[in-house]
Amino acid sequence: MRTDSRLSRMLHALIHMDQADGPLTSEAIAAMLCTNPVVVRRLLGGLRDSGYVQSEKGHGGGWALAVALDDITLLDVYRAVGEPPVFSDLVSEDAPECLVEQAVNAHLSATLKEAEAVLLARFGEVTLGMLSRDFEAKAARRRKPR
Repeated sequence: MRTDSRLSRMLHALIHMDQADGPLTSEAIAAMLCTNPVVVRRLLGGLRDSGYVQSEKGHGGGWALAVALDDITLLDVYRAVGEPPVFSDLVSEDAPECLVEQAVNAHLSATLKEAEAVLLARFGEVTLGMLSRDFEAKAARRRKPR
């Protein structure tokens, strides 16, 4: 099964938008993410509908942030990209009539649900501003001559 990377891709794009001098085209963002501009437009559409980005048509147009990165959390982006599964393929349904599988799945599902609640709560505490500052610190260290 393919890993769902919508969240990480949009986080990546939003940090780049913050660093850009002007709007970024879907094509430019797609090149950064090694994907198709149509995919970028679809994902950014959810962020636009949530009020986090805006799009401008025409020459010099593209996508830009509509709010400051400190006002956007990981949870906000997670929700805007459609709440992709945080845990997948961990519960087996090969033999649903098997009592062992039923017991395993019941406990595993409950534990995963609890873990997801903790993870999503943490997503709500982390802002994109935090990610951007981490990026900027790493970039500054890389630029320093050794």
